[in-house]
Amino acid sequence: MQKPIDIKPATGKLGILLPGMGAVGTTFIAGCLLARRGLAQPFGSLTQMGTIRLGKRTDAKTPLIKDFVPLAKLDDLVFGGWDLFHDDAYEAARTAEVLTRDHLDQIKDELEAIKPMPAVFFPEFVKRLRGENVKPQTNKMELAEAVREDIRRFKADNGLDRCVAVWCGSTEVYREPTHVHESLAAFEQGLRDSDPAISPSQVYAYACLKEQVGYANGAPHLTNEFPAMVELAKKAGVPVSGKDFKTGQTLMKTILAPGLRARLLGIRGWFSTNILGNRDGEVLDDPDSFKSKEVSKLGVLETILQPHLHKELYGDMYHKVRINYYPPRGDQKEGWDNIDIFGWLGYPMQIKIDFLCRDSILAAPLVLDLALFMDLAQRAKMSGIQEWLSFYFKAPITAPELYPENNLFVQMVKLKNTLRWMMGESPITHLGTEYYD
Repeated sequence: MQKPIDIKPATGKLGILLPGMGAVGTTFIAGCLLARRGLAQPFGSLTQMGTIRLGKRTDAKTPLIKDFVPLAKLDDLVFGGWDLFHDDAYEAARTAEVLTRDHLDQIKDELEAIKPMPAVFFPEFVKRLRGENVKPQTNKMELAEAVREDIRRFKADNGLDRCVAVWCGSTEVYREPTHVHESLAAFEQGLRDSDPAISPSQVYAYACLKEQVGYANGAPHLTNEFPAMVELAKKAGVPVSGKDFKTGQTLMKTILAPGLRARLLGIRGWFSTNILGNRDGEVLDDPDSFKSKEVSKLGVLETILQPHLHKELYGDMYHKVRINYYPPRGDQKEGWDNIDIFGWLGYPMQIKIDFLCRDSILAAPLVLDLALFMDLAQRAKMSGIQEWLSFYFKAPITAPELYPENNLFVQMVKLKNTLRWMMGESPITHLGTEYYD
């Protein structure tokens, strides 16, 4: 990849567009509003609180990432998006019950001013939800054009020069790519023909890329990783990334599995189950939507452990993932893992994890980081798939000839080395002098 000759400064306002303004979207927006007023801390955000080492360890140069690369400031963010429901951001956040009234009421006026635009909705792709605030068009190209007009109007109304989009909506049903996804020409003809293989998220991604708005997919469904969309991203000169925010149980897997492999401890089985009661849990209660999530979750261990290289350790591993909708739990998800491992001479051991997490609290800082890093990539003219952002995703999209890197620690090195490269600093490696980070 050619090094950026120049990165445009982050001047003016940055629009962040969210397809989906439910629990994750409103938690993200509210958190940004609170943080920029100094009413709360943006914990979990690498762009706001993370550091990066430059040069040797003896150089003692470790600036904040936001002071090292030219990122947009929280004060310069403008929020908008689309949703199936009419609720403004305040009412949607109240309904989601993630944040307390104490937090929400401090920024009530700002949240109430953020109203969702009518959504693109095909009920066959999200079977457990109904659409109330939806666009009237039925032809998929007309819907894409309507989304493009939304983007243009949002930019004009808010005096914006640039925007990025991050999908924060529900998981769509599992679909394999078809002929319509093979090229941009085929996809555009599919839009005109309202091809049934084209999903709402694909309509949003197409419209955003046509408007030179970078698009990050926070869900596991097929959206922006197929050839037609990558072709469009390259043609439009904008970045794409995805897919599926790496938050609770999978975050734990990408932390623990690299350690087990590093110590050459074998795994006979890894059983994972979740209970959650938010809208995401309701949607995933549908088997077709769960299939999208299951594929995303199951692929993580395969690429970390590489059983084809370590057959004695991982070749016969049994891996099972379950998600159970349990309304009383709300957004406070519980992820439980039982891991049967073995060590020296094959003697068995067990690891058990019970992660009582908050789904939207873990996802919100990822939305912020992705928005700011995608904007940075856009200003650096880094178009197409942004694999260096795999740190944030369960199923990172890559070039067709590459397998995804899921080891969290390798992903962090790739991300930070990309930032160093962008700014003309030497990458940190284990070679030469004391350079390992």
